[in-house]
Parts: sequence; C-alpha cells; structure tokens
Amino acid sequence: MSSDDEVREEKELDLSSSDVVTKYKDAADIINNALKLVVSLCKPKAKIVDICEKGDSYIREQTGNIYKNVKRKIERVTGKAADVLAAANTAAEVALRLVRPGKKNKDVTEAIQKVAAAYDCKIVEGVLSHQLKQFVIDGNKVVLSVSNADTKVDDAEFEENEVYAIDIVTSTGEGKPKLLDEKQTTIYKRAVDKNYHLKMKASRFIFSEISQKFPIMPFTARALEEKRARLGLVECMNHELLQPYPVLHEKPGDLVAHIKFTVLLLPSGSQRVTSHSLQELQPTKSIEDNAEIKAWLALGTKTKKKSGGKKKKGKKGDAAEAVPMEEGSNDANKE
Repeated sequence: MSSDDEVREEKELDLSSSDVVTKYKDAADIINNALKLVVSLCKPKAKIVDICEKGDSYIREQTGNIYKNVKRKIERVTGKAADVLAAANTAAEVALRLVRPGKKNKDVTEAIQKVAAAYDCKIVEGVLSHQLKQFVIDGNKVVLSVSNADTKVDDAEFEENEVYAIDIVTSTGEGKPKLLDEKQTTIYKRAVDKNYHLKMKASRFIFSEISQKFPIMPFTARALEEKRARLGLVECMNHELLQPYPVLHEKPGDLVAHIKFTVLLLPSGSQRVTSHSLQELQPTKSIEDNAEIKAWLALGTKTKKKSGGKKKKGKKGDAAEAVPMEEGSNDANKE
C-alpha cells in the first residue's frame, strides 16, 4: 500500500468522514437509550446483575439491527450525595469545554480537580480518559484524573477530528480506592500483544471463545457461553493474556459518582454524543462565587467561523459560541 493510500485510509476513519460521525452518533443513541432502560429498572430489591444483563441484551439487539416510558416521581438528591454528583457533573461540563483543539491534557486534569474541591470532594485517582480510534479504546493521548509522582503521561494537545472518552469519577472520601477482592472482577480485555500456550483444556476453550467473540474489545464474563469454562480465566490471567478491569472500593460511608461520555472534536466545535440527564440536585456547596469555574463553564463548545476579512493562519483562533450547562442541574440554592 502506498503512503498516499495509507493517508487516505486514515482520513476515512476520523471525523473528516461524515459516515464516521454518523456511526459515532448512532452508537451514542443506543448507549443513551440503554442507560435510560437500566435506570428505569433500578428499584428496591432489584438485582444489579439482572439489570446489567438487560442492558447488555438491549445493546446487542440494537447493534444487531442497525446497518443490516413511563415517568416516575424521583425525589431530589440532597446532602453529600448531591455534592458528589454535582462535582462529577460540573467537572464533566468543564472537561467538555477544555477538550478542544489547542488545549492540552494537563489543562483538563488541573481544572477537574479544582471543580471537585469546590464541592468538598476529590477526583478519584487512577482514572484515565483516552483518545478513541476505530477498534481502539485506549489511544496514545491520555488525560489523567489526578497528576502525581506515581502516575504520569506525556503532554498532549487536542486536535480537530479526534475523539475522546472522558471519564470523571468523584468521591466524598480520599479518592484512593482499593482492590479488596480479585474475584469480584467480571470485565476483561484480551491483551493482543501477549502469547502463551495454555495447559488446561478449560483455559484453551475459553481463550478460543474470547479470541473469536471479543478479540479487541472488553467483555463481561457473563457473556461467555460455557459457564464452567470460566475456570480457565484464572490461567489466562496468570499468564497476562487478559487485562482485568477490577472492582475498586472506597472506604465505607464514602460516596462516589461516575460520569463518562464521548466527545467528538468536529470542525464545528466539541460535541458530546453520550449523556444522561441527572435528577434534581440540591448540593450543600455552590460554585456561584468561584470565578474560575464559572469562566470555564462560560466557554463555548461550538466554533463560529468568521466570514470575510483576513485569512486565518490556523484553527486555534476560531471564535466559540457558548453553550451553557443545563439550567438547574447543579442548583445549590433551589428550595
């Protein structure tokens, strides 16, 4: 393949292709509806695993179909629960406005920590936001949740036509969750750069199924057909053929909020395509007097092209049209 062909193929896989943009949005619609479904199933005595299975089933059904509402009264969230949710939501809104061409990953890291502190919360350590590409969910450009001596990434600048998964986790505690029990891990990803001749028949069987069904993307153990063959996961893990996504725990009594979304850096601006509306919050803290956070929230997400005049040298100087946060979502003064 010539270098011109490689460049053309690469371009067709980024946001310069309208088909790629459409597919991201179609996938986002499925996820948004799946979130609505699982939230509606969250009732007293409902089993989390049952809710997850119904969410997975919905996603499989919808993704299989493509290309080939009863309202309930929900009480207002108050106290520390509202604080941690408001911290995560506001941090996500700030990140959305800072993940834009010309800005750097460290700008986002510093900002979201300040937002969490304003609500007397902490950003949870060890959470990474990654650039996305086709079949790649952990691209080279990374945004740290917390920058410290133990965790460092290369400085990177956001560019037009890139896609990012922004992962925000806030806590009312120290923000340093611990792994308590490896047996709680149920999500894995095949390590494509590792090879080993497995000894156990169950291990070979399960790894063959994983290689066929989930060669590059994460999967949940309950998606494997042969339940008994899950015993083979242990040998696969011991020889690093699988990358685990462990369950981490904060201290008892601490509250945690998690918001994750996909943002497309289009020529027209930054567009968040996955989202879920929050129920009404009444946090004990307010950002009304925090000029820095309010300035971030006032930043635009849409690029407004200038008409006429001198030719611009680059895209970093384009004016941006402000898109405010959803009114009332973090209202600390609402009675």
